[in-house]
Amino acid sequence: MTRPRMKPWIEGIHAYVPGKSTGTDGRALVKLSANENPLGCSDAALAALATDHAPAAYPDPDAAALRAALGQQHAIDPARIVCGTGSDELLNLAAQGFAGPGDEVLFSRFSFAVYDIAARRCGATPVEAPDSDYATDVDALLAAVTERTRVVFLANPNNPTGTYLPREEVARLHAGLPGDVLLVVDQAYAEYLEPGEDDGGLDLAARHDNVLVTRTFSKIYGLAGERIGWATGAPHLVDVLNRIRGPFNVTASGQRAAHAALADHAFLARSREANRIERGRFAEAIEALGNYGLRAVPSRANFVLVLFEGAVSAETALAAIGEAGYAVRHLPGQGLPHGLRITIGTAKQMDEIAAVLRALCGEAG
Repeated sequence: MTRPRMKPWIEGIHAYVPGKSTGTDGRALVKLSANENPLGCSDAALAALATDHAPAAYPDPDAAALRAALGQQHAIDPARIVCGTGSDELLNLAAQGFAGPGDEVLFSRFSFAVYDIAARRCGATPVEAPDSDYATDVDALLAAVTERTRVVFLANPNNPTGTYLPREEVARLHAGLPGDVLLVVDQAYAEYLEPGEDDGGLDLAARHDNVLVTRTFSKIYGLAGERIGWATGAPHLVDVLNRIRGPFNVTASGQRAAHAALADHAFLARSREANRIERGRFAEAIEALGNYGLRAVPSRANFVLVLFEGAVSAETALAAIGEAGYAVRHLPGQGLPHGLRITIGTAKQMDEIAAVLRALCGEAG
């Protein structure tokens, strides 16, 4: 039988698997598997979503008002900003714009699953550099660069491990790359860092011709359902992304909601502080079970990767947490069959999950 055949590089793609929200029996679970904000989104964003609703009209293709607001907040020329359908679209466009068959796209082991997909969908070869105890190893990344390397992805803080590369190490990574290699700094979780803390990515993007920074409104801003992301870099980098992005890629409602969310600094601060407190308490609860082989990878994001290195397996814990009414993320497809990525929820939610894990380990209370 004759039929259209997919390109061989597409055949190697394993479709992205989103975080689950139901159990194996179809029962609805509390979703702590997708790193969504448990506080929801800003009231100002909700109000913006409810106004000026005109679904028959196309959105502004350039997201001009949103880009202007982003530029003002981050001291960036709006002409150096491009918006996308979440940062996922922009990550894929970065690979598509600068890599192809015969090229390599490089990232650290245990990085965001989209990087592998982004490389393969444009025919490039994904290359994983060794990690350093689940964190990015700059020396390993630089050692993996070849004459075929065209794009390097760095998630900072990293998903799914939560680890963080400080400013000095990001600068060292960039300095060690050839000028014709694009460094993409994926800052999806940057707003969860402490005020004043900065990996220097935006500064690198402002000063160099081969750095692109991506961010999203899906995480701390609580607008995952609206799919809004943005990127900044040198004009020629932004030009490439604008050439190949969707012409009306960010909805009118998404643009309004993101614009309103940017101005609500109080919501951002409240979300960051709540996450800091609950993440710390949950990590302490996991560390208290260290004698049973449980370990919390130090996280700077809104989740904790819990490793099960003793008698209690990740699969057993996943089932028990599901029975308690919660969905968390098991990641065997990313080389983490012994780990669960658990989004930081409310105090009650995190206490209940910690209690499940204590019970599995035979600890009372």
